[in-house]
Amino acid sequence: MARPDPSTPTRIASQPRLRQQVWALHAYQSVNSVEDDQRKDYEIAVNDLGADVLRGGLAAAMAALERKRKRGGSLLLDHLARAGISGLEGATGQDLPDRVRRLDLDAYLLATREVLQLATWFRRAVQATSKEEG
Repeated sequence: MARPDPSTPTRIASQPRLRQQVWALHAYQSVNSVEDDQRKDYEIAVNDLGADVLRGGLAAAMAALERKRKRGGSLLLDHLARAGISGLEGATGQDLPDRVRRLDLDAYLLATREVLQLATWFRRAVQATSKEEG
């Protein structure tokens, strides 16, 4: 039996294969969809997300985004809800914080880990697409 040619791709190059690739693509698409007038508040919410999760936990970070609803929090909640976080599939930006608070311990820990990874991708996307130099 002949071996496949290694120079021939077995998958389409643009098709994401790993969860991290899917999340990176989702983060960049989400950040690119933010209107210019909402961009600054959204960037602040994104930059605070990872630290908020580490400092107070996932539920506290979701509460912080709820408090910032008019300052980028609502849009970030929508983007996180569409990311396909384990245990939170089908959530909306409106019900994401409540769904997080209802998770059992194992699901909460897994969701926390995944949100931290997503926060990293969102922060990278914000930095890479920022129009400000600094």
